[in-house]
Formats: sequence, structure tokens, C-alpha cells
Amino acid sequence: MTAAIEVVELRKCFSSRRRAPGLKAAFRELFRPARLEHVAVDGISFRIAPGERVAFVGPNGAGKSTSIKMLSGILHPTSGSAQVLGYTPWRERRQLAYRIGTVFGQRTQLWYHLPAADTFALLARVYERDAGAHRRRLQALTEALELGAELYRPVRELSLGQRMRCEIVASLLHDPDIVFLDEPTIGLDVSAKAAIRDVLREQSRSDGKTLLFTSHDTGDMESVCDRAIILHQGRVLVDQPLEVLRREHIRVKLLTLHTVEAECSVDLPGIVVVSRQPHRLQLEVDLSRLHVEQVVEHVMARARLQDLTVSDPPMEQIIREIYGRASRAAEVASSSLGVSP
Repeated sequence: MTAAIEVVELRKCFSSRRRAPGLKAAFRELFRPARLEHVAVDGISFRIAPGERVAFVGPNGAGKSTSIKMLSGILHPTSGSAQVLGYTPWRERRQLAYRIGTVFGQRTQLWYHLPAADTFALLARVYERDAGAHRRRLQALTEALELGAELYRPVRELSLGQRMRCEIVASLLHDPDIVFLDEPTIGLDVSAKAAIRDVLREQSRSDGKTLLFTSHDTGDMESVCDRAIILHQGRVLVDQPLEVLRREHIRVKLLTLHTVEAECSVDLPGIVVVSRQPHRLQLEVDLSRLHVEQVVEHVMARARLQDLTVSDPPMEQIIREIYGRASRAAEVASSSLGVSP
């Protein structure tokens, strides 16, 4: 199958002038300016099939937004190659623009002093949409995102949640094949996040749209995506389906016990008490030292169980542990070479 997105050894460096203090240094830099180079994306490679929903995960500075901007044609890479729907984004940006949608959570494509409906009418002309198709598409999207009278109010008067729903409509209005989303739910309340997640997931499932989604909210990733690419210091650290990510990187289980007795003591190695309340005990079980069955048997010998729940830790905790192992490995490698990390 032809890939929707194919990236090979993509790299992006930014350079800036290094300014030393003092008049003498300033005079010297007029003739021989010193420059610092920062590697934002360091040779990443991956392939995304049509219709996939992929989360781009990483801390600030990991290279997520820079990668999105290269794939949408905004930035030119320093080296490497990328194909998006068969186009080279930074060379064929105009042709690609008709086939992709973009949402940047901290950048707007809406006219601030005009109603969102006016922006949508303008976008229909920009993307050369048939009037009837535009009207049907707009109606379907505004109904799905529960937008009504908000469309006819100036954007400056809308709440953040209402404005972001309009941003999603603007990105999907021309029926793109791929949607790049960079922090689309940042700062939103629970209901606004849920509405946006539902629409994005349904658009992908029903229309086969490919989604590349960056977010610090792991709820976005778990609700919308079926695969995660985890970036660390500009490189791909992990690229796996979410199910595999959970299975291979889970080191603990969360065990919630409801007992007849008000108190229950647990004394086993590899157990951390997360919370203790009357008739309720939550434990974290280290799977490398204990099996869940051993813990249950231990508790049942001391108390009568009313209910028992075994769950995985939150995805946020799993990703944090992956980062921690990567940082520890980098420190070990640096110390073995005699270099300070």
C-alpha cells in the first residue's frame, strides 16, 4: 500500500548568533560572527498508512511541532526527505495544500474581528469548493461540533472552546485527506475536548482521513489514535501501536480492593500503597517481583473481598517511564565516554 506519509532521515537545524559580553567581543562579531547550532529534529524516519491515526508524543523541545511544520510545507528541512500524499511538502506546498488540513493550537486561521461563517465562506473560495458541497459539509461539521449561533458572532467574542471548534471546522471544511493537528485541545475544558476528539475519530473512521496528532494530553492520544511515535531529543524513541506500547512497557499493575473489614494490612515486597481509605485500598504491584494472583491470595488470607479491580497505569505514567529509561541510558553512555550529560 502506498504510504500517506513517508519520512526518511529528516533533519532540521536552527542556527543563531552567539553573543559574548563586552565591547571588544561585540566589535569582533561584526566581522566574524559566532553561531550556535540547535538540532530540533535529528534524522527521524517513519511511515504512516492512509487512514492511520498517529500520536506524535514528546516533551517540549522534542521536535514535534518542527516535524509537523516540515510535513505541511511551512519549514524546509536541513537534510533528509519526506513524501506526503506523493508530494514533497516544501517544494510542492501549493498542490499539497488542497489535500491537507492543519490545526495549530496556538495559531488561528480565523479572522479575529469577523464571524467564523465569513472565514468559512472565504475558505470555500480559496479551496474552490462547489457551493452545494460546501453547504452540506459545513452543516455536517457544525452539527457534529454543536456550533449554532456562534458561527455568526465575531471570533473575538467566542470562548476558547468555541473558537477551537471553529478551527476544527476550518481545517476539515475542504475535506482533506490528511489532517495535521498540533496541540488542538490545549487549554480546553473536558466537554470541548470530548467534542473535538469525537469528530476527529469519526472523520477518520468514516472518511478514511489520516491524522497526525501532537498533544501533551495523553487523553487525546488514547481517545483518538491507535499508534504512537514518541520523540526524545529530536529522535524517534518508540514507534508502536498503543496496544503494543502498553503490553511491552507496563511494569506495574494497579490493584483496587474493596474489603468488608475497614482496614487491611499488606506486607509484601514489590507493593506500593497508592491510597488507603476505610474499606478501600489501592496498590501498585511491581510485576517483576510479584504476580497479581499472589497479592490477591495474600489479601484474602487477611480480609474478605467485596470487589476487586485490576487496571493498567495511565498512559502518561507509561510514557514518563519510557522517558526516564531513555534519560538514564543517555547518562550511562555519557559517563562511559567521560562526558557530562
